[in-house]
Amino acid sequence: MSLTAVAFSELYVAARSEAVAHLVDGHGFVEVAVAGPDTGAPDVTSTALRREGVTLVVTQPLDDDGEVARYVDRHGDSIADIAFLSTDVERDHARAVAGGADSLGAPVPSRAPGQEGALFGAVSGFGDLRHTLVGDTATTAGHLPPDREWTLLPAAGEPPASPPARPGELPPALDHIAVCLEAGTLRDTVAFYESAFDIPYYSSEYIEVGSQAMDSIVVRNATGGITFTFIEPDPSRDPGQIDQFLTAHAGAGVQHLAFHVDDIIDTVRQLSDRGVAFLRTPGTYYEVLEERVAGMGERIADLRATNVLVDRDEWGYLLQIFARSPYPRGTLFYEYVQRNGARGFGSSNIKALYEAVERAREAAAR
Repeated sequence: MSLTAVAFSELYVAARSEAVAHLVDGHGFVEVAVAGPDTGAPDVTSTALRREGVTLVVTQPLDDDGEVARYVDRHGDSIADIAFLSTDVERDHARAVAGGADSLGAPVPSRAPGQEGALFGAVSGFGDLRHTLVGDTATTAGHLPPDREWTLLPAAGEPPASPPARPGELPPALDHIAVCLEAGTLRDTVAFYESAFDIPYYSSEYIEVGSQAMDSIVVRNATGGITFTFIEPDPSRDPGQIDQFLTAHAGAGVQHLAFHVDDIIDTVRQLSDRGVAFLRTPGTYYEVLEERVAGMGERIADLRATNVLVDRDEWGYLLQIFARSPYPRGTLFYEYVQRNGARGFGSSNIKALYEAVERAREAAAR
């Protein structure tokens, strides 16, 4: 298989201007291209944005009956396409279909500027998600959806900011994509992604959080450029946050995108100044942090001040934080991750946070 990385993620929304403003003003993305009726896309209006090597495309329907409008009506503001960069689109399209994906578009030449002539195709993924397979043609605007023409904006002429290229040393700019699945579909979905996309099993964990529980499996491609964390609720336990997402989203979908950063403390402070709201962490979480993750003593004050979470595995430690969802139905949020050798995804933080909240609740009751 020749899929190497995530080319772009496309977000369907009811109100494009508000969604773009949140990403630009809050998260520091830069608008690099626009598409719509003037560029041969009569039913939608789209803005492509870039930040630190990540391309997000925000698309709003212009009619009430089209595919995008139906998607937003069913799922809310939600990721509809995770595009994969491919070095052989025809071969990857054929393998995906042979592996169980539906063809949503046979390979044809791209219409995007700087990508003309490069082939692209599209296939189905989990739920209603689409995977566009994009030819490997780099431009300063990043990889744009190739099914429409685009008008490049002045920022597209600037070299895209991205982490230094040190394969094997730094994770990709899009660290991972977290997906909520309906109960009983996890293992079939993982098998499908290995068969159709050559993205095999990487790790797994069953997580108990009080009376709730969830099962998770991480899949990752050979280059490390595509990583999904698939999560399903345990239906034998009490409903929890995964069930809430599945209800709000009306089925399986992308719960959050995780962006890699080199200095999470500085990032959180900058984004907070820009108006991004992050989930707050109970103070009791930090009271036992040194016992749970040794060596954090000198950093606890900064971690507490910024609400950053810590996890450790056999390779190192991980710092992470979750932003609050800005979307009406809470159908997508963003995570920031700093890796110091760690290869995990902070699953122990779920339990640690739950226990911290319980300690705070008990203390308040005394």
